[in-house]
Formats: sequence, structure tokens, C-alpha cells
Amino acid sequence: MHMSVEAHDMLSSPALAPFEARRLREMALAAGADDVGFVSIDDPAIAFERAEILAAFPFAKTLVSFVMKMNRENIRSPARSSANVEFHRVGDETDAVSHRLARLLEDMGRRAAYPAMAFPMEAVNWPGKMWVISHKPVAIAAGLGKMGVHRNVIHPKFGNFILLGTVAVDVALDSYSRPLDYNPCLSCKLCVAVCPTGAIAPDGAFDLSACYTHNYREFMGGFMDWVETIAQAKNAAGYREKVSDAESVSMWQSLAYGPNYKAAYCLAVCPAGEDVIAAYRDDRKGFLETIVDPLKQKAETIYVTPDSDAEDYVKRRFPHKSVKRVANGMRVASIAAFARGLSLRFQKKRAAGLEAVYHFAFRGAERKDLTVRIANGRLEVKEGLIGDADLRIRADAQTWLRFLRKETGLLRALITFKIGLRGDPRLLAAFGRCFP
Repeated sequence: MHMSVEAHDMLSSPALAPFEARRLREMALAAGADDVGFVSIDDPAIAFERAEILAAFPFAKTLVSFVMKMNRENIRSPARSSANVEFHRVGDETDAVSHRLARLLEDMGRRAAYPAMAFPMEAVNWPGKMWVISHKPVAIAAGLGKMGVHRNVIHPKFGNFILLGTVAVDVALDSYSRPLDYNPCLSCKLCVAVCPTGAIAPDGAFDLSACYTHNYREFMGGFMDWVETIAQAKNAAGYREKVSDAESVSMWQSLAYGPNYKAAYCLAVCPAGEDVIAAYRDDRKGFLETIVDPLKQKAETIYVTPDSDAEDYVKRRFPHKSVKRVANGMRVASIAAFARGLSLRFQKKRAAGLEAVYHFAFRGAERKDLTVRIANGRLEVKEGLIGDADLRIRADAQTWLRFLRKETGLLRALITFKIGLRGDPRLLAAFGRCFP
């Protein structure tokens, strides 16, 4: 018998008892995690993730969720290079902790693997879901925090100055973590006050498009817009009319050292968490003057999509900041993505005064029926053609997508019967204003 086969037979056991959660916790902390929790792959809280996780890691029985602390003062600094070096440094260490824990388990004969903390991800899935595991819902299910008004996980001790990692393992545990029974978020709305694009609303609404267009300007869609700007420029002078030298250098920096966030001010000003709250509770005026106000008062360029709520917000709220109109690369690749993206791109203030029901009947390469209701600045999207519509849109799926991407005109689509309208056509223009 080959010696490796003999060694395997000696180590194998018929049935493995549940692994001790206490022991796995000690291993994760020894690997460098600052806190850790455990979620069963069958936990209902992550049911929407289960199939994709198992597709990547079919052996997974338990998800080890952990947090890594960041240096608060780096994140709070108006010098965003200081914030970004901390994001990158702790991000790299998060992946390193995942690697060390997976290696420890593998050396014990267990199967373990981990996705990236952030980048790189499954870019082939763009513009759909690129990440293998959604770290935030896993961390919440593991009792490591709750989502704040700003859509970041707030750890009860460390606040939102954390990054998240997840390791999938092939062992069942003798006990699992429970979600927190309270939310550390103080509802102080400082994140609302400091957000340069107005993406975080006082009522809890979130404008993903506004946040994505500015904060992620040098990521994914913003990068594609920059590339297209280069392609469309007739010469160097034409390029410089659209892109300043500082913007070119900033893009080089992101390409050379990792993509840099433009803001993340919501993280910077958050006072929640046992280790964080004292400065805010003991001296609120000082907290505002030293942490919040410098970010609000900073003179900078804010990137917005044209005719968006964000553009109006910056001009009204932060007149000392410069507005620059850009495309964000959020191009729709499928009718399914069009349906999903409506709620992400909806502009509440642009929809003010509009009350209409739309029926969309898509045929051709993709068949889907949708009912979209816009009223009182709110959006409702449902599958199927429900009730009466003020405007009915019948469209060939691929033609509609080309129309959205401005690759074909509406008039041509109407003449060739690729798109048909029944109702007041002005309602289609009103619909478009809600999704710039």
C-alpha cells in the first residue's frame, strides 16, 4: 500500500463529531481576527445566499464571519489618502486572516476556503452580483453587528470602523452565534448631514446611484466612463477638456495602488460603538467641530449623473463644492437587470408630482411583464400586468435595452414597431426623469 494511502486510512474516522465553536473561535482570533461569529449554511437569515455560496464552496457547512478593526483617525481625516491607505492595509490583512484560518483548518484535514474581502471579485458577472459571499448579512446573522442608517454594519464595540471577512468550512459546530437583540446605531443622522451627495436620507431611504457615482468614481462603472472619455477624445487637448490633470493622476493612483474611495464620510462621522461613543457623548460640540465640520467644509469635486437628485442636493447643500457631471457606467444588460435596478436608480425628488401606473410587456429574447407604480415620490415594482395602466409599453427586449443605452432612438423603434406605446407618451419622458 502506498504510504500516503496508509496515512490517510490511519487518520480517517467514520463520523466526525460537531466541531467546538469555542475552539474555532480561538483559532480565528489566533489568526488575527478582532471578533468572530458563526452561521450555519442552513440559517434562514442567509437563505438567499445559500445556493451561490454552495456553488463556489460545495463543502460549506458553516460560515466563519469575522471583523477587523480600522484606525478611526485615518478614516476621519479630510485627507482621503489617509483613509484609503487604511482601507487597503486592513483589507489586505482581512484576506490574510482568512488565508491563515483556512490553512489551519486544512492542516487539520478540514476543507476551508474564502472569498475576497473586496477586490478582486467575479468581474465576469458585471453588471450583476460580482461578490461570492455578501459579508454584511453574514456578519449580522453571526451577531457581529447591525446595519446602520448609512448601510454599514456597526459592531457593538468597534462601531463601523471595521472590515468584514468570511471563511466557509466543512464542519458543523456544536453551537452557533445569535444576532444582536439591539441595534448599536444611534440614529444621530450625522451620516445624513455629512454625505456629500445626499445619498442617505433622513427617513432611511438610500440613493445607491448617488453614492455609487461619486464614492466609487474610480471603480468599475466610473472607470469605464473614463475609458470611453479617452476613446471619444480626438486628441490630448480634447481629453484635457473633459478630465483634469489631477483626475488623471488620481486614476493612475487607483490603478497603481488600488481603487480609492472619494468619500466614505458616513463611516468617518459615525459615533456608535462602545469604543467610539465617548468622544461624541462627552463633547458633542467638539465632535462636530473636529470630525464632522471639516468633511462638510472640504472644497472638492462631487461627481453626479446629470439631472439627478444628487446634482440638486450638492448645489443646494454644499455650494462650495464643485459639481461635475459624469456617466456612472450603470448600463442595463438584461430585462431582469432593468427590473432589479429600478429601485436602485429611482430619484425620489425627480418623481415629485408624478402619479402614474406603467405596464411593461417585454417579448423577444427575454419575456417579462412588469407593473411599475410611481406616486408620492415612491416606487413600486411588481411582476405581471396588474390593474389598469396610464401607459402601456410593449417592447422587443433587445430594442428596449439598446434604447436605454442610447444606441437606438425611440422614433426609429416606434416606426419599426419594436416598441409600442398606448397612452400619453409624455408619461414615458416623465418616467425617464425618475431614472437619470
